[in-house]
Amino acid sequence: MASIAYSTAAFTGTSASDLLRSSSNGVSGIPLKTLGKAPFSVKKRDATVVAKLKKGKKHDYPWPADPDPNVKGGVLTHLSHFKPLKEKQKPVTLDFEKPLVEIEKKMIDVRRMANETGLDFSDQIILLENKYQQALKDLYTHLTPIQRVHIARHPNRPTFLDHIFSITDKFVELHGDRSGYDDPAIVTGIGTIDDRRYMFIGQQKGRNTKENIHRNFGMPTPHGYRKALRMMYYADHHGFPIVTFIDTPGAYADLKSEELGQGEAIAHNLRTMFGLKVPIVSIVIGEGGSGGALAIGCANKLLMLENAVFYVASPEACAAILWKTAKASPKAAEKLRITAPELCRLQICDGIIPEPLGGAHADPAWTSQQIKAAINETMDELTAMDTEKLLKHRTHKFRKLGGFEENAQVDPKKKVNMKKEEDQIVRTTPNEELEGEVEKLKQQILKAKESSSKPPEMALKDMIEKLKKEVDHEYSEAIKATGLKDRLDMLREEVSKVNSRDQLMNPVIRDKIEKLKDEFNQKLSAAPNHPTLQYKLDMLKEFSKAKSLSDAATLKQEVNKKFNEIMSRPEINEKLEALKAEVQNSGSSSFADLDQGLKDKVLSTRKEVELEMISALKSIGLIVEGVKSNAKVLSEKDSPSIFKNKVDHLNEEIKKKIENVVGSLELKNMIELLKLEIAMAGNKPDTESKSKIEAIQKQIKQRLSEAIISSELKEKYEDLKEKNSEVEQYSAGADESLQKETKYEEPRLEINLGANSSFAQ
Repeated sequence: MASIAYSTAAFTGTSASDLLRSSSNGVSGIPLKTLGKAPFSVKKRDATVVAKLKKGKKHDYPWPADPDPNVKGGVLTHLSHFKPLKEKQKPVTLDFEKPLVEIEKKMIDVRRMANETGLDFSDQIILLENKYQQALKDLYTHLTPIQRVHIARHPNRPTFLDHIFSITDKFVELHGDRSGYDDPAIVTGIGTIDDRRYMFIGQQKGRNTKENIHRNFGMPTPHGYRKALRMMYYADHHGFPIVTFIDTPGAYADLKSEELGQGEAIAHNLRTMFGLKVPIVSIVIGEGGSGGALAIGCANKLLMLENAVFYVASPEACAAILWKTAKASPKAAEKLRITAPELCRLQICDGIIPEPLGGAHADPAWTSQQIKAAINETMDELTAMDTEKLLKHRTHKFRKLGGFEENAQVDPKKKVNMKKEEDQIVRTTPNEELEGEVEKLKQQILKAKESSSKPPEMALKDMIEKLKKEVDHEYSEAIKATGLKDRLDMLREEVSKVNSRDQLMNPVIRDKIEKLKDEFNQKLSAAPNHPTLQYKLDMLKEFSKAKSLSDAATLKQEVNKKFNEIMSRPEINEKLEALKAEVQNSGSSSFADLDQGLKDKVLSTRKEVELEMISALKSIGLIVEGVKSNAKVLSEKDSPSIFKNKVDHLNEEIKKKIENVVGSLELKNMIELLKLEIAMAGNKPDTESKSKIEAIQKQIKQRLSEAIISSELKEKYEDLKEKNSEVEQYSAGADESLQKETKYEEPRLEINLGANSSFAQ
């Protein structure tokens, strides 16, 4: 406590100047009213007043005792509480970055070993560094949406003030909402970039736990949004362009904020920003969450850092709502379309600012310079507009959002007051347009054939999918036109009531299906859309065949490439050449004449090549069920042409027998029943449907097997098989000049009942 004592002199003999002295000099003055009433003679008396002053908290000003006048940003920079951290931030490794950490550890170990032993490990270090850079590039060029979310939330990611002090020549922070509050989660101030003044408004996160608590983890209260609103009015009045930096998980949603009008503050900002007469640029530098981000994000241009995200609900919240668990956040992040590339495609974001490999925290200075260049480029475009054009540009940006239709032409004139459609209408492409697309694709395929190049795979795939939808639609229209829709629906209900799993469907129902099918085929030619249906079916078959040939050619090229790679290996070449020389030196004319040791070598080499080829085929996604030699060596008494003719003749007999069996009424009914069951099951068949389909497939296979085995075809097949078994395998592999070769394949029957079902016998 402190005390102040003072005394007043007697009025008698005291001058007016002494009586009217200011209290600031330590003496209390006498009121003029008292002086007017006082007599000329006053008794002399002494008075003592003691005042106790309460000791207040000393204000913590950031101004240093000896400010550096040459500091970057000007001497007023010392007023900012934002100072460089005393301790360097600890590195934080995200889960998907752990493979990079393992390579880093190896590099550290090799360097330590080099220092301890004095040996030269420069080659190994360079190799590891190259491996690390390649792994880093592969990782950060194929990021998933949830991985970008984790990068945007990285604890070491540069904050708003980090970027501001890097890109501005001068910056002065402005405080307060003029209602008694100053929210540290939103920072505002005036700064210059290349002699241009801007009003900067941004959401500020902390760089450590203490700062995060002070900044409320970047979640503003209503005071922060009202402070931002005050600065927007200030910038609009003085003509300063506005640059906002968005980095918040969302507005603070506690009870106090709601009581103070959080929603009203955000809504007021949204309304005001559309009427500001100065250019506005918003940059998402981290995560932009919901209305908390929009409150300072209604700009002429919205830019995003490469790994920033912008969402209406966080992936965790979305997953908890839709899938009842936050573990589904990766799926939610993918479905929400929250990354910069996706938002650019949807025209929500107007540009992407690149980041270094590893994220913005890997090189904050470089990232800041990219932001500076983006601001200058965007402001050059916006400042060239007059006020009216600027306001229209901002309004149009938001009015065009959300207007899109999938797989349909967009009519620019929206029709209103239309009656709602009860049934979902399948939108089809007009015939003229479809024919034009078909002819165009045909020309492309012909050009590809002439130039011996691959046909346009994506265009071919899209056309096949479109034609499938068109054919389905035409069949539905044809059924309606022939008046069979009601009967078909009733028949479907009857089929759905059949509960048998291991038995065939009732013959009565099979007869109904057969009759309905025959009646439909008879009436189909009279349907109004029959020519269109036939045209689309023909085109679908033609393009499907072209795609199959293209896929087969591509697969053949890949297989041949892998085979050539294996056969061109030095170790394989050496073994084959050595083995060939041994076979020639042995003087044997056939594989059977070779000694046992040489035979074992031939078989061992064959096995090694087979294993290498199997591994190569698996690497390109092929499943190897078994290895079978297609090359068979005929004996000298059998001519290759005669043996081949026998095989061809047997194949023809088998095909005819199969056609006769398949053409029987019983097997036709089974196949039609199988098709119906597959169609009714759809893309996601239940257990009961699967059991029915498997039972029908089993019976069809059994009928075909019985028909083939019971005939004389089996005897012919066994005879050819016996002759063929006498020929040793792979003799031509040992010496190509020893014997003539011919190919023999066992008969194989394959019946395809549609895209969803196929089986082989």
